[in-house]
Amino acid sequence: MSVVRRIAEISSGPSGSPELVLAQWRALSRQVPLLYGMLVSNTIILAWTHFNVAPFHLTVIIPAVLTVLCLVRTIMWWRNRYNLIMPDKARRQLRAMIWIGAAMAISFTCWSFALFPYGDAYLQSQIAFYMGITTIGCMFCLMHVRLAALAVGLCVIVPFTAFFAASGQVTLIAIAINMMLVIAALLVILLGNNKDFAALVASRGAIAQRQIETQQLSEENHRIANLDALTGLPNRRSFDRQLALALKEAEANGHSIAVALLNLDRFKSVNEIFGQLSGNRVLVEVARRIGSLRRPDTFVARLENNSFALIMQGPADDRAMARCGAILCQSMRQTFDLPDGVVRLSASAGFAASRPGDSAESLFDRADYATSVAKRENRGHTTVFDHSHEQDLEKVRRMEHLLHTADLDREIYILLQPQFDVGSGVTTGFEVLARWRNPILGEVSPAEFIPLAERTGRINSITRTVLRQAVAASHSLDRPLRLSVNLSANDIASTTAIDQIVDIVGAERGPCRIDFEITETSVMRDLKQANQSLLTLLGLGSRIALDDFGTGHSSLTHVQKLPLHRIKIDRSFVMEVTNDPASRAIVKTMIDLCRNLGISCVFEGVETTEQLEALVALGGQIMQGYLFGRPMRLESIPEYLEREKSLRRIESRAAG
Repeated sequence: MSVVRRIAEISSGPSGSPELVLAQWRALSRQVPLLYGMLVSNTIILAWTHFNVAPFHLTVIIPAVLTVLCLVRTIMWWRNRYNLIMPDKARRQLRAMIWIGAAMAISFTCWSFALFPYGDAYLQSQIAFYMGITTIGCMFCLMHVRLAALAVGLCVIVPFTAFFAASGQVTLIAIAINMMLVIAALLVILLGNNKDFAALVASRGAIAQRQIETQQLSEENHRIANLDALTGLPNRRSFDRQLALALKEAEANGHSIAVALLNLDRFKSVNEIFGQLSGNRVLVEVARRIGSLRRPDTFVARLENNSFALIMQGPADDRAMARCGAILCQSMRQTFDLPDGVVRLSASAGFAASRPGDSAESLFDRADYATSVAKRENRGHTTVFDHSHEQDLEKVRRMEHLLHTADLDREIYILLQPQFDVGSGVTTGFEVLARWRNPILGEVSPAEFIPLAERTGRINSITRTVLRQAVAASHSLDRPLRLSVNLSANDIASTTAIDQIVDIVGAERGPCRIDFEITETSVMRDLKQANQSLLTLLGLGSRIALDDFGTGHSSLTHVQKLPLHRIKIDRSFVMEVTNDPASRAIVKTMIDLCRNLGISCVFEGVETTEQLEALVALGGQIMQGYLFGRPMRLESIPEYLEREKSLRRIESRAAG
């Protein structure tokens, strides 16, 4: 059966991938002229040596016919050597070469045998030499098409061996045996070479494919690095580069440009009520509306979640910028019709025009500040940066300088706000809140200096200062009580910052009583790195809480993938729980989610008895807010805990 299969394989012709077939065809096209040139020259020499001893038709007519056939085949291959050929056609030509090669081998063999009776022993030896050396040369020329080489070898060696073995001459028999051994060895070499050739073609194809994939990956990385995946707009990286170029060109031409920032108001409510998919649809529509309104020379980018930016060319006076902002804000007030309902939003915009000597950073800062003013004082409308804002911005820059030069160990201090378990009636721990008292500025609100510290990179130093104070404070508290310290996105994303936190907490003897709170935005940059950082903190014996839950993009995803012990429900839900059915439904869902996941749930911002009763009715248990205690100094904690014990004793007596 193996012989039959082998014969079938030979008959079926070349096989393999299209790349291999084309490579075989190209290699053969380079060898064919050499093959037929060698065959014709050897044939002419053999005919010439027998011209005087053999008949005319054997020395002239038959060699001439065979030579013409060889020349025709050579011309056919030579004309097609540079033509683009398809794999199927190449396979057909290779298959034809097998059968033509076999036919040519048989023809030349028969002609050689016809000459053998003429001439002396020298001429007969020449015929044997001619057949052997020509066969070997032809097989080498056909080495890239092993079936053709095999066909030529078999069509010559089988009759060659039989013919000379039957001659009875010992010398010719020896030549036949030698020829058979050489051809056999040559076939083994050619088969191995064919495998190497196929492997080389395959590896070349793999390299080419990897190059294509690398190019595609490079293009995709460039797209990812410079375009927003959701809206298709340029991202923050592209915006920064374009702003620097536009500012440079404007200064060179003596013109000015304007930068506008558009921020959607209360966009997080869309994600909370309708879901992230609907929120994404809103962002795509916002990008479309801005694109439909922009001039051809206006550059539009999406900077972050709900913030878009425009770089506008040409003269930028306050009136023109205000008019442009009004058009943008008005377009955002139009309803967004979604499959899940109708969304109504507004947008606040900030504009700033370039000045001589501006840098991209200073121009962007002015536009950013104008946007923050619009959201704070003129929500849903446009603010154009003017001289009055210059003074306010100068105050921010001054604050930035003072924060950079501050002696944090002296100026940063902590307050503690209790977290109360209404089920057991006891305080379970305290959240550590950072405060800054500067000798020049006085008390600075955390809402001002924390974002500033995050933007300037000072937040890591503040975190370490707060953590050292929290560790020291834990020594003064009863052992069951734990302290929760907030970590920023910069802390979570930095392995150096995490190592420093480990050094501070790990230096303490005894069980760890420090927990950590993170926000969703702090893990959005790099979820893998965030997860690794949190696992490192868990190794200290700390517990992890997800703060401001429900205000980010994908809360459920973070709850599922992060090693959390509790989540803290944002105060925005607590504020509406008494009068908004949707908020109550969301709170109930969150409580059930925590129960199903086996993690605790803390409600922030509980300030009224009505809120407390509503949350308890929904299943809430751990509360934090002014109703249970304002942030207090460490020295006030014993008095607070003693007052709590007294209230429990009174309630116990009343119940008895």
